[in-house]
Amino acid sequence: MASPPTRIVLAEDEPSLRDFVSRNLSARGFTVFEATNGLEALSLWETERPQLLILDIMMPRLGGLEVCARVRAQSTVPILVLTALDAERDKVAALDLGADDYLTKPFGVEELLARVRAVLRRARWGEEPARVGPQIYGDLEIDEEARSVRVRGEPVRLTPTEFALLAHLAANRQRVVAHQELLRAIWGENYRDEVEYLRVFIGRLRRKIEREPASPSHLITEPGVGYRFMS
Repeated sequence: MASPPTRIVLAEDEPSLRDFVSRNLSARGFTVFEATNGLEALSLWETERPQLLILDIMMPRLGGLEVCARVRAQSTVPILVLTALDAERDKVAALDLGADDYLTKPFGVEELLARVRAVLRRARWGEEPARVGPQIYGDLEIDEEARSVRVRGEPVRLTPTEFALLAHLAANRQRVVAHQELLRAIWGENYRDEVEYLRVFIGRLRRKIEREPASPSHLITEPGVGYRFMS
């Protein structure tokens, strides 16, 4: 039996760009629900339960970053942010609020599709049954089959990208994993130079799993090289 189409909520207030994105995604078999502002996006997210949110940052009534923060407080659904803002701090702000990726305007069809597929691929990462049961690393438990994490016995909600990054580091525990290796493994070949992604996502993970995020015991930075997972 064929899988049902992937459902995407697209929130963009500029009609021509919204139509461009919607038409190209629909032509590739995605089911797209369109919103013209942030409040509509939240409503569609609640009613349609999509597998992906695409949010423009600058929208009326409620901006994309606020929508991102509200959704992320309740859900791990993948979020792709569209932005005309090219400043590094604005991109980092989107990632810090829980976005999984961003796409800077203007962009072409192939770049759009590549980013959408990459985000969805990360969301499906680890769907194959794990060969081992839950792994215990001190106060941290990682269960790849259940795609769950517990810290000191309490469940911790991770986004698909956060979980993929943590699981990859844990699978290579005690070894320094280089920036480019991590970027290729989790984000894909086109992201191999996006070291800022790692800084943001490692920071997000530390805030969730470390007893003292500023002095981590599991996710160790190897300056200029990469990261090491310590059990």
